[in-house]
Amino acid sequence: MTPLSWLLLLGGVLLNAAAQLLLKAATRTSGVLISDGGRVSWSAAAELLRAFPLWVGLTCYGVSLILWLGALSRVPVSIAYPMLSIGYVVNAAAAAYLFGEALTTSKVVGIMLIVAGVVVVTRAAP
Repeated sequence: MTPLSWLLLLGGVLLNAAAQLLLKAATRTSGVLISDGGRVSWSAAAELLRAFPLWVGLTCYGVSLILWLGALSRVPVSIAYPMLSIGYVVNAAAAAYLFGEALTTSKVVGIMLIVAGVVVVTRAAP
């Protein structure tokens, strides 16, 4: 793969991961949107719409989509799609740091398997 292909892939994946983290941050200000009983909290939804991280996260999604389309125009989908797994790695580490989410042994082992899989797939790239 060319450096530009890598840049498009990784840029798209990292912006997608950033979007997830920003959306999580936005929901921390709004509270629970859908209760266990399936009821929508319209006050939480209104609060969410006022949350700055929501709009930054949606913008990250938009830009990541453009980069992703650029990557797909250059790289086989069988190579590109597994690269999305890198987002799991980034988000697991960032969620542990930013939100205090547990990074258990099983998660770390799973992350190592994901990284190994991405390495195998990208080495097989033409």
